[in-house]
Amino acid sequence: MTAAWQTYIPKLEELARKLGLDWDPVVFEPVPDSFMTEVAVYGLPVRMPHWSFGARYIYQLVQRHMGYSRLFEIVFPGNPGHAYVAASNGLADNILVTAHVLGHADFSRNNLLFRRCQEQVSEHIVEHAATHARQIERHIEAVGTEAVEQVLDAALSLEQYVDVDLPLRRERYPEYLPAAAALADDEFRARYSALEAAAAPPLPRKVRAPIPPRPERDLLWFIATYAPEMEDWERDIFLAVREESFYFYPVYATQVMNEGWASYWHARLLREADFIPQEAYLDAIKCHSDVVRPIAAGEQAALSINPYHVGFTLWERIVRDAGLEAARALMRADDDFSFIRNQLTAELASDMELFRYQRQENGQIKVAPDDIDALRESLLQERYNFGAPRVTVAELRQDGTLVLQHDSQIDGRGLDPERARKVLEYVQRVWRRPVLVRTVDAALQAFEVAAPGVSARRGSAHTSGLTS
Repeated sequence: MTAAWQTYIPKLEELARKLGLDWDPVVFEPVPDSFMTEVAVYGLPVRMPHWSFGARYIYQLVQRHMGYSRLFEIVFPGNPGHAYVAASNGLADNILVTAHVLGHADFSRNNLLFRRCQEQVSEHIVEHAATHARQIERHIEAVGTEAVEQVLDAALSLEQYVDVDLPLRRERYPEYLPAAAALADDEFRARYSALEAAAAPPLPRKVRAPIPPRPERDLLWFIATYAPEMEDWERDIFLAVREESFYFYPVYATQVMNEGWASYWHARLLREADFIPQEAYLDAIKCHSDVVRPIAAGEQAALSINPYHVGFTLWERIVRDAGLEAARALMRADDDFSFIRNQLTAELASDMELFRYQRQENGQIKVAPDDIDALRESLLQERYNFGAPRVTVAELRQDGTLVLQHDSQIDGRGLDPERARKVLEYVQRVWRRPVLVRTVDAALQAFEVAAPGVSARRGSAHTSGLTS
């Protein structure tokens, strides 16, 4: 079966080029289903070892055995890209998968967010991540498993907290504030200066700049750069996790666009590939229908969107109404935030039967009134900051205390105190000074969580920020 499928790869590639797709080479590799599960859990074929990946692996196994999920392929953008294909796939599955992967490869080569992040990290992410894993294995040999695991606990608990709007490789903040600009000369100042010509001019006074000079979103970079007693091997681990988060960010921030684009192209390639056997074509089209269906399999009701369905529907409408070149221009420039806000109309939302829902105090689910702007934001809410709460470094105090600030107004929710406390305990082990976060609870009451020890000074949250 594998040999039969692989004969279709060059034919599909030739057709894709004729239709205007442009991608870096892709290496297709059939692998056992167990390997697919491992890659899905670790995020990469070879990655740093950590207990949390084992917990995720068990969850994935349960989901697969209960029939809730099946992995046909996993793609890693790069030059070359890597596409791992499940060995259990049939011929029709693999023909569709090949066409789908070519759509992904075209997207990742041409989308600006993907290009910028790949250029800063590596176009050879599989090999790059393997280097990180070997590096961490050497640290384990040098300082022991427990010490390395504690640092990984801290780094991976913050893996969502990077700032891709700033370069991967950053300089430290300026140590001093810039000198005040000299006042322009005029006749009065010239006469005044002449009165005290004999006096020595005062030396300019340097003023130390605050750290950070503004709220800092990149917690991994800040801790790796400013932790007062962090050892070099600990810093290496934090920066390795940060690099991999930079690589993964575009995958997360363009999921609807990317999966929709790949689905549009696999459907179009299947339609125009007259070399596919009729039986395989029909099976592939059925698989396509399963992929882009609006709700979950069987009789389950879905309260979250299927990104394949939303993205595919939007791209089909854009190509139909504005043409392929206009669609490619959007594909290059947008992420999910601009794409959904600008392209999801009230008419399309109604056609797709998209809706917002609100959970009542009694636990019941209620459909919210129609409001296209609110619907767009509800679809995007979980996509901010990898879906994690927005937390920034607010202050580094004279005694070394690290003060974090949770911006509840952006994500509209409080932090879970127990989870926040656990993360702070992880961070405090590498910061080696007190660490605290200002936040709000589920009732939007302001309070602080700190490590070591816990303070819970509560008050009312102001509209302009949080009280401490």
